[in-house]
Amino acid sequence: MATILNIETSTDVCSVALTSEGQVLDHRENYEGQTHATLLSQYVKDMLDYAHSREMKLDAVAVSIGPGSYTGLRIGLSEAKGLAFGLDVPLIGVNTLQLLTVSAMFNHFIDEERLLYVPMIDARRMEVYTAAYSPALEAVLEPQAMILDEQSFKTLLDDGYTLVMMGNGSDKAQELFAQQRVRFIGGIKPVAVDMLALAEKAFREQQFIDVAYSTPLYLKEFQATKPKNPVLNL
Repeated sequence: MATILNIETSTDVCSVALTSEGQVLDHRENYEGQTHATLLSQYVKDMLDYAHSREMKLDAVAVSIGPGSYTGLRIGLSEAKGLAFGLDVPLIGVNTLQLLTVSAMFNHFIDEERLLYVPMIDARRMEVYTAAYSPALEAVLEPQAMILDEQSFKTLLDDGYTLVMMGNGSDKAQELFAQQRVRFIGGIKPVAVDMLALAEKAFREQQFIDVAYSTPLYLKEFQATKPKNPVLNL
């Protein structure tokens, strides 16, 4: 199997992992937020030093491409592009919503026939980035930006599905769907060590993204916010 350097910066977690033959060889994680620009390069260097010390050749670079934080995604993808170009290896893009889904499936076994996983990433106020996946990772609801209300998943619930929600946006949904056929899994964050299965599958199937022209999966346009106390030009 391939040796892959995995980078995840889509939320407030900054993480990097080196994986090979279905195992995590080494990894770094920081959960303090707003540290991507200062920590990511050092984390990457640590993984490259590990590989070099064991005379291992890197076969690909994988990066979480979103949706998620605009700044975090740009930092992660820029680092990944530079590595892939410099090392002359392919670049793999991992969907962050699929990553959350895989993390939930691997860590929490739920035995139900009509089950859908609904990952949610906070997009401020009552908006989230979300999708709905079957246990086979088939998209029943395509990735999208959604403003949550009581009707958001009515069609899926009416069709008899049990929904499993996770991610840092799912807290917003708990009051809305607490009395319905919905389960919540707390503590699921997108991290590089959980990219292993998706990255290796993409490598086997030669599903690579363009090193020069690939962009993050933003799902909506960036909107800059105005400062609360703007400085007046006198």
